Amino acid sequence: MIDNKMKIEEHNINGLKTAEIISNEIIIQTTEDALDLMGNIYYQGFDKIILHQKNMTPAFFDLKTKIAGDILQKFTQYKMPLIIVGDFSSYTSKNLKDFIYESNKGM
Repeated sequence: MIDNKMKIEEHNINGLKTAEIISNEIIIQTTEDALDLMGNIYYQGFDKIILHQKNMTPAFFDLKTKIAGDILQKFTQYKMPLIIVGDFSSYTSKNLKDFIYESNKGM
């Protein structure tokens, strides 16, 4: 999964080794992509992952597809916090805005 299309910047956030994925391409298209990335990052000794909005399939942000729920359930199940950063102002879905708000409360 880690290839020449992306790199990892290491951060220390509150004492936790955090991997920020840097890429200009979509990294996560499916739940399997998310699991592959999580496993790779975990085995490199990281505790958290930061992904940029542009690296997620646009379907992730359409809650009707259930991709977000499936992916976030896996990250929760394996106790690997996922931080998605970006500009979400272009999304008009009230459900997505509520979802983002609720997710941010856990930070």
